[in-house]
This record gives sequence, structure tokens and C-alpha cells, in this order.
Amino acid sequence: MLEIAVQMDPLERINFAGDSTFALMLEAKRRGHRLWFYTPDHLSLEGARLFARARHIEVFDDPARYYTLGEATELDLATMDVVLLRQDPPFDLAYITSTHFLERLQSRVLVVNDPAHVRNAPEKVFVMEFADLMPPTLITRDRAAIERFRATHGDIVMKPLYGHGGAAVFKVTPRDPNFGSLFDMFQTTFREPWVVQQFLPEVAKGDKRIILIDGEAMGAINRVPAQDDIRSNMVRGGAAAATELDAREQQICARLGPELKRRGLVFVGIDVIDGRLTEINVTSPTGLRALKRIGGPDLAVPLFDAIEARLTALRAAG
Repeated sequence: MLEIAVQMDPLERINFAGDSTFALMLEAKRRGHRLWFYTPDHLSLEGARLFARARHIEVFDDPARYYTLGEATELDLATMDVVLLRQDPPFDLAYITSTHFLERLQSRVLVVNDPAHVRNAPEKVFVMEFADLMPPTLITRDRAAIERFRATHGDIVMKPLYGHGGAAVFKVTPRDPNFGSLFDMFQTTFREPWVVQQFLPEVAKGDKRIILIDGEAMGAINRVPAQDDIRSNMVRGGAAAATELDAREQQICARLGPELKRRGLVFVGIDVIDGRLTEINVTSPTGLRALKRIGGPDLAVPLFDAIEARLTALRAAG
């Protein structure tokens, strides 16, 4: 039996039907492991000791009653076998601080995904290491650079650099009268640069989420946007459909896989539109429950196989 701590968002935010963290916890229970739950605001570092105000959690595949919690206790995370880093973005200083904390466990506790590499691979920046696989993309907050990019590439998409779930994603046309106001709103709202990307009309046919486990492509979902929306995220009304990988998508996965594995990014979801890579999601990837619901494999099983194999390797190296 393994002791597994799950760092995640408050349980009341869980979407029972679609939450991948919950899928992982169900698989851990099936294997006889013991689970502990805490939120990142209950993580503390005192000297060399990292601990969390945590609760033992029991999970059930039942929408009427899907978890129960034990009493809160001060849990020394160095006594855990595995910590699952599963809180959602925003990828802000609070998130980054938690990765610095969890990195201190790495010599004796397996943290998934590797916190140092999560910190160093923000999703919309890391992907730029593979720019030849992407649509034309600019990361900036400079208006002149954006206007030059628009003049070159026509319709564009603007989105926050550290956003998630399709929030604040806008399509802008070459002569869009809203561009000035949208630029002002982004400049006021976001301190960071934002992403400007050539719009891909084929998104209407779907944005493919491909799940990679320890560098291997294991399954995919085609997410089709709702009518009158460019965003395919299922939390924004996108519909999930079964799909297979074509030759181009297999090529993309083959390029990414070795680097993801080297970085300890065990659970990754990449997004591909019309054969072009748009994001590499490493902070809290989703898709496990949706893939299973549309008749695909239960990827929580090979994911936990990979986690257990990495834990065995960590112990052997120590």
C-alpha cells in the first residue's frame, strides 16, 4: 500500500463527471493505496520540514456521495510515497511557490508532475520550444508587434499567457473595430505578456486533446466548439468525440515524448488543431474521465502503472 497525498483545489469545485484528479484517486483506491487530501493554502515549510494540514479521503464512483473526509491532521509530506500536484492554474506566484516547496521532497518522495519542470515549463511558453510544429505565434504586450503580426497573418487569437479553461480567448479580425478596446483591457488586466496566434479556421472541426503518459501517446479526444464560439474547452460548451491520431499527430507526439519523459512530466495533455500544436498542458491536465465516457480506454490505469514504475526507480536510485 502506498501513501499518496493529493494537492488540489477544494473538493466542492470538483466536476464529478469530468475531473481527472478524481479519476486518479479512484484508481489509487482500486489498487489499495491510502489517500490524503489538502489544498495548497494548507501547505507549510518550517525549517527543513514540509507539512500540510490534510485529511484522509475515501472516494466513491457515485455522484450522490463521491467522497468522505477524516479529521484534519498535520501531515509530514516526507512520509508520503507519492504527491500528486493537481491544483488548477492560475500559474501565479502562489503556484510557483508551491513547486519550490514540493521540490524539496524529490530525493525521497515522487511528485507528479515533477514540480521543478512544471515551474520551468509554463504551458504557453514551453510549447514555443517546438515552434516549427505550431501556427505562427507571438508572445508580447507590445501593440506595434501585435499590429505587425495582424498585418502579416490576418485573423488572430489573443489569450492570456497564464490563463486556462478557455477564459478570455478572443478572435480578432484584421480590421476589427474592437481591437483597441481589447488591447486596453488586456493591458489593464494582465501584467504578463499575452499570446497572439494565427487563427486556425479548422478549429470548427475540433481541437484534439492528446494524452501522453510518460512520453507515450495513449489516447485522444476531439473537442468540437459550440456554435458561435471558437473555444473547444469542454467547460466552455465544447463537445467531446472519439478520434484517432493521424500521421501528423503521431509525428508531433514522437517529437515531444522524449523531452516530456526526461523532464518527469508523467501526465501531459497536448492540444492540436489541424495538425498544428497549440499548447502543452502540464500543470493539471484533464481528459481522463471524458475519454473513458466516450468509449476510450481508462488511462488512469497506465498512468498509475507509470507512477509506480517511477517510484520503484526513485527508490532504487536512492
